[in-house]
Amino acid sequence: MENKTISARVELDNYASKVLAVLKAKYNLKDKSEAINKFAELYGDEVVEKEPKEEYVKHILEVTNKHLERHKNKKMSIKELDALFEV
Repeated sequence: MENKTISARVELDNYASKVLAVLKAKYNLKDKSEAINKFAELYGDEVVEKEPKEEYVKHILEVTNKHLERHKNKKMSIKELDALFEV
């Protein structure tokens, strides 16, 4: 995910302005723009998942491919599946 800077004019209510001022002071940020970015960094993943790093995706694909290669022809009966999940 590339970092692009986007300019935006925002209107904040008093509470939002206070929250950003506290973040600005707490993390020694130079302005409210940095405070908004810090807020997004701290709490953004509760709303939007971050993009995975390319190395992580490659690792997951490698592990998955190894597993499929090793176990591609194995079948499991319903009894074996139930036993696995202790049903």
